[in-house]
Amino acid sequence: MTVSNSQVDSRDLAATVFVVDDDQAMRQSIEFLLTSAGLSARTFDSGRAFLNAFAPDMHGCLLLDVRMPGMSGLDLLEKLRESHVNLPVIMVTAYADVPMAVRAMQCGACDFIEKPFDAAVLLERVNKALRLELATRADDEHRRLVRHRLDRLTPREREVMDLVVSGMLNKQVAAELGISIKTVETHRACIMEKTAAGSLAELVRMSLIAQDK
Repeated sequence: MTVSNSQVDSRDLAATVFVVDDDQAMRQSIEFLLTSAGLSARTFDSGRAFLNAFAPDMHGCLLLDVRMPGMSGLDLLEKLRESHVNLPVIMVTAYADVPMAVRAMQCGACDFIEKPFDAAVLLERVNKALRLELATRADDEHRRLVRHRLDRLTPREREVMDLVVSGMLNKQVAAELGISIKTVETHRACIMEKTAAGSLAELVRMSLIAQDK
């Protein structure tokens, strides 16, 4: 593995690169490379060891060797996806194997790299995965915030909002629900305040975000 100087974007200090490889020399080599580049790294000698240590608040990405005794890298990847663990995973292998690569991608791996690899290439792939995870976390947090705001609405306000974001005018909403236009306007004002939506377009986006699984 050739070590070279690389600019590394490591702005998210909470992010860690988790390295799972049964080869001790490889684990140490990768850990040295990552820490030398200013990244936080934790190593594991098996998929089982990683699963035993895993916690939901662990953030970053996973460098996962494909061929390991016992639980293979692909087996671990499948278990993580079954448990809805969304860490970006870079699969690492010493053998070019197209079917294996296809299976890894189908299981949710975000990248695939072959040994021996250039240090600069590995760092580039790792930083890309870390940025992906950071963006996903930000999206998840925004989605939680939106759902929290919408949960503050009363059942009637939610009914009004659903009709409004579907494109109905106030008079149409009033007719649909059997209430006055003035009451619809009052509900709309409360909806905009509780959701902190600055416009109808933003309220529509929030409605769509809340529906996104």
